[in-house]
Amino acid sequence: MSSTRTRRRTAAATAAALGLALTATACGGSDGSSGSGSQELKGQTVTVAGVWTGTEQKNFKKVLDAFSEKTGATTKFISTGDNVSTVVGSKIEGGNAPDVVMVPQPGVLKQFAGKGWLQPLSAKVRDTAESNFAPVWQDYGTIGDKYYGLYFKASNKSTVWYSPDALSQAGVQPPKSWDAMLKAGRTVSDSGLPAFSVAGEDGWTLTDWFENIYLSQAGPENYDKLAAHKISWTDPSVVKALTTLSELFEDKKLVAGGGKGALRTTFPESVEQVFGDDPKAGMVYEGDFVGATISGDLKKKVGEDAKFFPFPAVADGKPPVVGGGDAATVLKSGKHRKAGMKLVEFLATPEAAEIWAGAGGFLSPNKSVKPEAYQDDVTRKTADSLIKAGNAVRFDMSDQAPAAFGGTAGTGEWKLLQDFLRDPSDPKGTARKLEAAAAKAYKD
Repeated sequence: MSSTRTRRRTAAATAAALGLALTATACGGSDGSSGSGSQELKGQTVTVAGVWTGTEQKNFKKVLDAFSEKTGATTKFISTGDNVSTVVGSKIEGGNAPDVVMVPQPGVLKQFAGKGWLQPLSAKVRDTAESNFAPVWQDYGTIGDKYYGLYFKASNKSTVWYSPDALSQAGVQPPKSWDAMLKAGRTVSDSGLPAFSVAGEDGWTLTDWFENIYLSQAGPENYDKLAAHKISWTDPSVVKALTTLSELFEDKKLVAGGGKGALRTTFPESVEQVFGDDPKAGMVYEGDFVGATISGDLKKKVGEDAKFFPFPAVADGKPPVVGGGDAATVLKSGKHRKAGMKLVEFLATPEAAEIWAGAGGFLSPNKSVKPEAYQDDVTRKTADSLIKAGNAVRFDMSDQAPAAFGGTAGTGEWKLLQDFLRDPSDPKGTARKLEAAAAKAYKD
């Protein structure tokens, strides 16, 4: 929500469902007195800030507890909600900075580094990352020539989830190309069930549709340029991707409720429309975190009641792998930043990742994590595809953009793609509007 950001993952749905506030809350920790480790940090408190709430916060606390047992440190977690920059900035100004911040977007990581808030990670973290992580994950954690962010938690945002019953009744197999997916969708629709539930009320899901199409169709080099605004949103490659996306948006046989219905559908509702007790569609596109909603909120069994296929290749392109994630950073102004660095060194290990993998709702970009650490075959499959993609993984483009363009409801890319969902008849016009919004946001 890869997501990696919380709004792109089940934490957003969980927070809404539980009525959790987006204000800072501590989840406590262990004093490590019964631990079997060195106890070298006994008496120190490591404060960690991050977006996680609900189940995700609970599972991360298991990782923190393991760190406490090894080192003797007390740990405290502060939930920032989506407003990581605002919450962390206010705590720094108030002289109460956390030691470690789990940063959910490369754009925010760059902002923190630009303000001089971050401590470069230790040689031990760098060495471990070089051994266990694909270079692309290290690159996303590097600003200038300094390594600031270790990507501990990742998401695979190139998964299309489907009801096995819906595809079976229509007599179709999981497709391997964009054209085949649209054809299969029309066959599913002809069998009596609309093909896709599209969560148009949440504009971020529409950016993910675009990003997967663009990465496959335009290639990684153009993707990187567009993410950095080194090419214009009026570039022919963008217009081509929007035209491809319009093939889905304009076809009422493919989108449940048409564009108007989709614009009234939130992300949790889009998953429920496929896997709830009264299905309204056969498929839903979003990341691996869909599985947690299916098994947690809807109480259905992933792997039986719900399966996925990789987002298919578009035209002559390769199947895309768009990812997201949360990077562990150390603040210079933290009172226990040396102990915080020890925590990040622990997070770099397979051991730390395997703790959360065993609890569920987690993917790691660490290639040394044992496959059997994950709870089920579906999660193993998504984790394996993320690892095998290696340097072909590209971080969610909107997460790399200034928030005014790529991360704010009702404005920028979110709003303009919602308008495009409502009326997909003018890809060139939409591209011009996207460029105008991007130019202003990147300038500011």
